[in-house]
Amino acid sequence: MHGEYKVPGGKLVIADVEADGDTLSKVVISGDFFLEPAEAIHEIRLALTGMPAAASVADLAAAVQRAAGPDAHFVGFTPEAVAIAVRRALGHATGWHDHTFEVLHDEPREPHLQMALDDVISRAVADGKRGPTLRIWEWASSAVVIGSFQSLKNEVDPEGAAKHGITVTRRVSGGGAMFIEPGNTITYSLSVPPSLVEGLSFEQSYAFLDDWVLGALADVGIKARYVPLNDIASDAGKIAGAAQKRYASGAVLHHVTMAYDIDADAMMETLRIGREKMSDKGTKSANKRVDPLRSQTGMAREAIIDAFLAHFAGRYSTHAGAVTPDEIAEAHALVESKFSTPEWIGLVP
Repeated sequence: MHGEYKVPGGKLVIADVEADGDTLSKVVISGDFFLEPAEAIHEIRLALTGMPAAASVADLAAAVQRAAGPDAHFVGFTPEAVAIAVRRALGHATGWHDHTFEVLHDEPREPHLQMALDDVISRAVADGKRGPTLRIWEWASSAVVIGSFQSLKNEVDPEGAAKHGITVTRRVSGGGAMFIEPGNTITYSLSVPPSLVEGLSFEQSYAFLDDWVLGALADVGIKARYVPLNDIASDAGKIAGAAQKRYASGAVLHHVTMAYDIDADAMMETLRIGREKMSDKGTKSANKRVDPLRSQTGMAREAIIDAFLAHFAGRYSTHAGAVTPDEIAEAHALVESKFSTPEWIGLVP
């Protein structure tokens, strides 16, 4: 059995495993990583051999660390990366190439409906009604999207929101507020089975699920990096923020909003916290823009999205898809029963 794990920003770890019943009978670890002393790879192999095939990532990683010894240096990988590769070989975890992703470049939709669709699509993945899905959003109107645990009054100035015609909505994932203007942001969601991030901590899974978009940004001329816990940035500053929800029913929702060309004045009049963040950066002049994707690429937003989709399709197995009528109907029902209600929007007053 063969398993691979590419460490985000690091090296490839490969595990070739044989099992005798419930026990690992043979384990070979290889890859393009660096390990000192080199002889530690033999000790790691011996330590993993004989372990239960159902051992957790934590147990396998601990065995790797003990076997390598306190003076070992792991360069480009970690004991956890070895453990994840072993778990993938055993079929307990999956990699990107174990899936075919349905790609949806959706039509413009209202903010509350966007929140509901994310929830509906992720639950469909959990229920096996659809496969792993990448959805590119389009917005029908401006919005502030607050995280599921943020305080409404602390984040949003209602007078500013009313002045700029902004809908305030709350998503199912945590994290910070997003300021949205149609045509000025790029938003996407990944709805995937939990096996894709099995064994990864929340921080590791953010880096893992964002790794493809770092490559896509490189294609359009931006040298970007992952900034823990949930940001993507270049040398010129922050480009995007991510948020994530893990469903108990069996799905992971990971969504990202990138700034293409945002009206900073409108944002500061609407987001209370945004005023402090922007003032820290010395942003006081009128008509200031937050435009990392536009200014750093010189490309139209549509061209950047096309480049992103081409990169994803060149990297993984994909097919074109669409939101189904049943999903739309379910999402509209959720808008009425949950996402547009004062109880949900004011969940944290």
